[in-house]
Amino acid sequence: MLLAKVLTRLLDEGQLTIVDAAGRSHRIDGTRPGPAVTIRIHSWWTAIRLVIRPRLAFGESYMNGKLTVDQGDIYGLLDLLGRNIAAIDSTPVVRLSFALQRFLRFIEQYNPIGRAQRNVAHHYDLNDQLYDFFLDRDRQYSCAYFTAPEVTLEQAQLDKKRHIAAKLLLKPGDRVLDIGSGWGGMGLFLAEQFGAEVTGVTLSKEQHAVSSRRALEGGVADRVRFKLLDYRQESGRYDRIVSVGMFEHVGAAHYVEYFNKVKDLLADDGVMLLHSIGRMEPPGGTNTWLRKYIFPGGYSPAMSEVLSAIETAGLWVTDIEVLRLHYAETIRHWRQRFQANREKVKQTVGYDERFCRMWEFYLAGCEVSFRYMNQMVFQMQITKRQDAVPLTREYMVEKERPENLSNSIAAE
Repeated sequence: MLLAKVLTRLLDEGQLTIVDAAGRSHRIDGTRPGPAVTIRIHSWWTAIRLVIRPRLAFGESYMNGKLTVDQGDIYGLLDLLGRNIAAIDSTPVVRLSFALQRFLRFIEQYNPIGRAQRNVAHHYDLNDQLYDFFLDRDRQYSCAYFTAPEVTLEQAQLDKKRHIAAKLLLKPGDRVLDIGSGWGGMGLFLAEQFGAEVTGVTLSKEQHAVSSRRALEGGVADRVRFKLLDYRQESGRYDRIVSVGMFEHVGAAHYVEYFNKVKDLLADDGVMLLHSIGRMEPPGGTNTWLRKYIFPGGYSPAMSEVLSAIETAGLWVTDIEVLRLHYAETIRHWRQRFQANREKVKQTVGYDERFCRMWEFYLAGCEVSFRYMNQMVFQMQITKRQDAVPLTREYMVEKERPENLSNSIAAE
């Protein structure tokens, strides 16, 4: 079996058994002990596709039931492959795929107004109930901040909001723009806890409806408003700008445009906090399966290309923090919650088995990419003037101390 022969040369850790379409078993032992997984390939064509186009065929085969896991589960399989990713990524087929993605990335990530909205709708305008089955209560759909391994997802997401707020140096009455405001959690937090006046912009109709309702129900609609609007169409001046988990949808071809717009919107003494997924390697492309089924137009940038665009726009980067395994832990919680509610997703939300397998693959694959591969999260503090923030970082720690938080934050 060709697939088994290919993987035999690549597996360094663990054990993989492949049962082919004829029922024959092919066992591959790594040189070091590790997890053991058994998979079944249900057709010869699936086995061929896995060799010639693995980055697309792997996810599609699992979604469509053409590849099943007999021993272990899909996370266990991806975890095993993730432990051996250096050898897998060095194969000619995968290297050619990477090169092609780098070449095509500006076309794949071309996100003008209109197309950007359609790309967002593909993922964020799914059935609204779906997200309740795996996110925290505030629906924070971005990397949490784990101050200790044992903290809950709810606490880690609250700590993330506090961590970001500390870097924004907020004052009561500050005008804040939230680019990519999601279900409104960050904007509502900044208004309720720091007295900010918040405007949030999103391209998701579902998220806009939910966030607007939350502002009304929370009695802060006079200080928090959400718009169904592309950030490029926003006007005015803001003391603070925050963008969490949205920059991945901008597209490399639009980075200079993005930061030029930030410069137009930010007050002269203003502060921006950009929180985004990134990669610890040179610019590349987006996984073919992920781009097709989960995030069309999406891309995790290298910090080098982000910094280059910021420099071109004439802005200062006053602080950078890299969050490494925080997102792996965040997605672990999401994955486990989705698995625990899998049948409810089908019965209550109405999604079928194929959708559930797709979502399983998405969450498991993303967790592995942050745990073993090149993905991380960065936070960049950006200003127009170099004296817009204090000279040292102590103020961030000071503002996060429990005694400096409002009673409602400390008790949440």
